[in-house]
Amino acid sequence: MIGTIVFIMGLFFGSFLNVCIYRIPRNQSIIFPPSRCPHCQKRLLPWDLIPILSFVLSGGHCRYCKSKISFQYPLVELLTGIVYLLVYQEFGLTTQGFLFFIFSSGLIVIGGIDAKHRLIPDGINLSGIVIGLGSALFLPQITFMDALLGAVIGSGLFLLIAILTRGGMGGGDIKMMAFVGAFLGVKGVLLTIFVGSLFGSFYGLYLMLFKNAHRKTAIPYGPFLALGAFIIALYGDELLNIYFQMILRW
Repeated sequence: MIGTIVFIMGLFFGSFLNVCIYRIPRNQSIIFPPSRCPHCQKRLLPWDLIPILSFVLSGGHCRYCKSKISFQYPLVELLTGIVYLLVYQEFGLTTQGFLFFIFSSGLIVIGGIDAKHRLIPDGINLSGIVIGLGSALFLPQITFMDALLGAVIGSGLFLLIAILTRGGMGGGDIKMMAFVGAFLGVKGVLLTIFVGSLFGSFYGLYLMLFKNAHRKTAIPYGPFLALGAFIIALYGDELLNIYFQMILRW
């Protein structure tokens, strides 16, 4: 029952994260004005804002101007619901779980904005760094020094890559690694870079094989880093144990 409530809560928070993904890159307030159709600017009523259900009942179109609604909206809502449920199953309704709700929400917003606009706003990263460093006072598996070193090493590695590749890595990605390192520490941020790079490589290979892309084709890196960070936050220790067991068996 609690898991169901957490999932539903995630759906509604996902609706708010959609607002963030849409408005933050446009330098708009995420609070005012209330939600409106981006096409006709009609203010949406409460029954227009029921996660997923409103999209399904309206056939994926605005009830007022009939403009098509992006599939991003129910997708982000469903994703957030699933993410919140997974966080709850791993950490429960604890201080640690609450902090990882925040961490995961930031990752979803970063991934959504970077996927659409190829930028990662400083406001999210810098707020995340501060919250991450502060959360080290409450997370049992990380110390403040580990969080600080994670932020410095994560961002430092990406800064080095940006210098060596002459801009091959964006400033948003560099600050994002400081955000991730502040929450996950040195081990967590290094594993995030590895897992995120792995997913990014698979996507790049897909583009090269099926979309006529080439090695210099720019792709947004934030979504893959966000996915890697979430996986490591929840299952990093288990994955390491599996890896070491495989090594010992070989």
